[in-house]
Amino acid sequence: MEPFWLAVTNLGRDEVFIVVLALYTWLVNPWGGRNLGVAFGLSYLVNTALKFGFDLPRPYQDGSAVASAAAQATGQGPGLPSGHSQMSATLWGGIAAQVGRPGLWLAAALLVGLIALSRLALNVHYPSDVLVGLGLGAAFAWLAAQGHFAQPGAARWVIPALLLAVTLLLPAGTPREYAVALGLAAGFWFVRPTYQPPRDWTGRAMVAGLGLVLVFAVHFGLAAGLAGLGDLPLVRALRYAVLVWVAAEGVPLLLRRWLRREQRGV
Repeated sequence: MEPFWLAVTNLGRDEVFIVVLALYTWLVNPWGGRNLGVAFGLSYLVNTALKFGFDLPRPYQDGSAVASAAAQATGQGPGLPSGHSQMSATLWGGIAAQVGRPGLWLAAALLVGLIALSRLALNVHYPSDVLVGLGLGAAFAWLAAQGHFAQPGAARWVIPALLLAVTLLLPAGTPREYAVALGLAAGFWFVRPTYQPPRDWTGRAMVAGLGLVLVFAVHFGLAAGLAGLGDLPLVRALRYAVLVWVAAEGVPLLLRRWLRREQRGV
């Protein structure tokens, strides 16, 4: 059963979150995707702060359970709360809460439940880690649905600048997750996804395919181009903030044939 649980748990990887957030923003709800992204970044930040603040071991780390090398590779660092559980609940719960359809609620609950269960089956988390992660994820999913994160005047610039400035205070050796979370939150707060999703299936396919190629080209291109500097917290945060801008603003500029701009006052 381990290959099955590894496949399920890999649905909680960062790359999957990038794909889902991008597609949801382009094809379903641009402004909702932006709000979900802000909540996702904040959830990521809280998870990181709690995880490294409590610094509690995982089952295979304190000898209470055995996990294979493949399973351990999916769960490094401290255990509480479960990042896979929390971030999956934030993402899929946030989408379900914004869309509000019973079928999507059911699908989200099933997927998040399987991902959470996989963390237990692989012996990389205790039940308490998973339960706390799910509870926090549900809270941030609610925030994604209820929060509007308005950008009045200078707030659009000042808040992202403050989030990025925090990275200058992070000491050497700070876990990378802090910078990633701050960069995501700053990027999503700044962007203004004022366009309409394509209505025809051809447009949806073109946006999904070309958009993801562009996003991952930037994602891996920045990682390669910033080799040697990428470990600096500010550089890492800027990398993820730029990635968000490319997804929410750059892709629509390049694919404006299918993602038409709309006027809105925000």
